[in-house]
Amino acid sequence: MRNLTKVTYFTLVGLSDHPLTMNGLFVLFLLIYLMTLITNLLIFFLVLTDYNLHNPMYFFLANLAFLDISYSSVTAPRMLFDLVTKSRSISIPACISQVFFYLSFAWSELFLLSAMSYDRYIAICHPLHYKQMMSWRVCTRMASLVWAAGYSVSLVNTLFLLRLSFCRTSSIHNFFCDLPHLYQITCTDTFINMVAIFLEGGIIGMGAFLLTFLPYVYIFSTIFRVRSKAGKRKAFSTCSSHLTVVFIFYGSLIFIYLIPSSSNMVNLNKLFTVISALISPLLNPLIYSLRNKDLMEALMRSYYHLKLIQAS
Repeated sequence: MRNLTKVTYFTLVGLSDHPLTMNGLFVLFLLIYLMTLITNLLIFFLVLTDYNLHNPMYFFLANLAFLDISYSSVTAPRMLFDLVTKSRSISIPACISQVFFYLSFAWSELFLLSAMSYDRYIAICHPLHYKQMMSWRVCTRMASLVWAAGYSVSLVNTLFLLRLSFCRTSSIHNFFCDLPHLYQITCTDTFINMVAIFLEGGIIGMGAFLLTFLPYVYIFSTIFRVRSKAGKRKAFSTCSSHLTVVFIFYGSLIFIYLIPSSSNMVNLNKLFTVISALISPLLNPLIYSLRNKDLMEALMRSYYHLKLIQAS
């Protein structure tokens, strides 16, 4: 006879059970999280305070930086707490809340990458109309839509998640709560939930994917018609950072959510989850800052401004 005892909390298996490994992981992920906070906050405040960065491209970059801070903060503090205290239990309400915010920021970043693609498309393919087509009013509306859409899609998943009950094993084979792991341990039929995910992935997700990559068909077509090598190099440099971030983000999400999971893929799935939840939010500001002359110049201006304030 099946055990139908309802579960009131889950156990996060985490990445390792070995004490020395856990201590090493704590130091490593603490450094990664602190660097994520510092680098993204730096970009956010540079865009906010430097007048030379007050344009649509950096407006969306500031939104990306804020999203990366929020995205990593959903998972990293909880994981660090578990590594220190060795207490891996999490209540069902806390678990569902983590799912909601994690999906909200993930979907918002998906939509934001589409908005950034559109911005690059207008800048390169329609440079004479860029200021009119990407006015501050348009940018703020696009950003508001990005955040609202992210929360809305996540809310739908969370509401469907509330209908599930859990009476099987309470172990989640990851370091945070996510939909695929909760579906594996529920004793409720997940058909409706899977239909909702299929519709989201097939319609909304594919729509975001096309809105992200289709503009680059026109962008590259325009770039290849540019005769000047310097012009081509400048155009490519403005797109390379965004494309790198897109490929990292989409690549990790495709492996986590679209490739079927099995017992042989558990560790590899955890690796890609770490890349998506912890490494990607750190790589994004590094990719943009290392390849962006304007950001580096803004950083130097801020540095000299602080030195002048200290000297006076």
